[in-house]
Amino acid sequence: MKQIEDLFERYCGEKPVEMVELPSSGSNRRYFRVRGSNNRTLIAAKGESVKENKAFWTIARHFKLKGIPVPTVLAHSDDFEYYLQEDLGNDTLFNLIADGREKGQYSKAEKDLLIKSVKCLPRIQFEGSDGLDYSICFPQPEFDERMISFDQNYFKYCFLKATGVEFSEILLDDDFRKMSEVLMKSMSDTFLYRDFQARNVMMKNGEPYFIDFQGGRKGPIYYDVASFIWQAKASYSDELKAELIDAYLDALKEYMPVDKPAFLETLRHFVLFRTLQVLGAYGFRGYFEKKPHFLQSVPYAMENLRKLLKTPFKEYPYLTKVLNELTSLKEFTDMNRDKTLEVTIYSFAYKKGIPNDTSGNGGGYVFDCRGLENPGKYEHYKHFTGMDAEVIKFMEDDGGVLKFLDNAYSLVDAHVARFIERKFTHLMVSFGCTGGQHRSVYCAEHLAEHISKKFNVRVHVVHRELELEKQL
Repeated sequence: MKQIEDLFERYCGEKPVEMVELPSSGSNRRYFRVRGSNNRTLIAAKGESVKENKAFWTIARHFKLKGIPVPTVLAHSDDFEYYLQEDLGNDTLFNLIADGREKGQYSKAEKDLLIKSVKCLPRIQFEGSDGLDYSICFPQPEFDERMISFDQNYFKYCFLKATGVEFSEILLDDDFRKMSEVLMKSMSDTFLYRDFQARNVMMKNGEPYFIDFQGGRKGPIYYDVASFIWQAKASYSDELKAELIDAYLDALKEYMPVDKPAFLETLRHFVLFRTLQVLGAYGFRGYFEKKPHFLQSVPYAMENLRKLLKTPFKEYPYLTKVLNELTSLKEFTDMNRDKTLEVTIYSFAYKKGIPNDTSGNGGGYVFDCRGLENPGKYEHYKHFTGMDAEVIKFMEDDGGVLKFLDNAYSLVDAHVARFIERKFTHLMVSFGCTGGQHRSVYCAEHLAEHISKKFNVRVHVVHRELELEKQL
């Protein structure tokens, strides 16, 4: 491309000896790795929007002055359609944690990279905002009601309508307005990155560098936390999400007081909003631009949405109803079913036999809880189950169940990790006791909670003798 060759020659004093276009992302921006005779490489960018290019250039230079790790911008064409920047290499955070994403369980080294990256976010938000001329931001200087409405409608018209779900435009708009009011209460004089996620973090010499912030603007701190930790295809477990939130809050304390419960309550609204925006983007790219690889990420976003809706949003009753219907559509419940491990956990009474395996996979673990102290021997506990506080206290005061479960966790964790790695789809774990009411129920409940938090799997709990079933 002649314009890039001329720009490289003007900056480096020589013509490039090689120019290779890099794989494109979701945007229309194009990137090229350009090599000189001394083997030095630079990244050349071609952006269709001059205003967006100027936004990136100005923010990058401002961040660099603040000591924030971003690529150095070096030169631009007179018309600002092309610019050169430092080459940070090929290692994105997203690629470096691919093994954990594939296995469903992240190693300590992968977690450390994620934690190191998210701990940089408060610095970007607060120090990056200090002295920044927001008038250069594209498409506008700050997060506001209009931008919220754009993203809500993006979801409504590009995804929700495409699924065929029936809904009332008026009632949905009522809840969208309520959501806008809730989100705007968190507005602050901080930098909103807009697309803060693992694909936009480059790792160089073990340290994170940040790219693709050209859509940034003034806005609330919660949006970027939601973008990073609930990135759809990352499939972070609940346990890892909690670790990342704690890491972010620990770094945030340097800039403002932190009330963790209040932060988490506000954050869930931004997670919901960001998830809707992401689904809108997937719908537009997949359904309308006919780029099917974007639709491959829909199941992951849907799973985030299902987990989020387990605690209903009382502020948005109609939206919650529509989203529950959306996530229940067969096309979304089945589209990733064959690829996701389901762990079925039973409680049962031995006198009625060990539960049958209905998956066709054959068996799994059976743990005998009859060696544990039995609350069923005492009249006071006979009308309670292992889910009731009285039985829970009885068993935990004795202490034997905690050691018993630690051993069970160790065995099952290793099995789950291996099954995910090998693409197996079913694992069955059963806990038996005398009546299937107290000890086995307690153990099944606690293993289900443990597995659900630690791994990105579907968990199906069956308390056979109580005739109760649930999905986690």
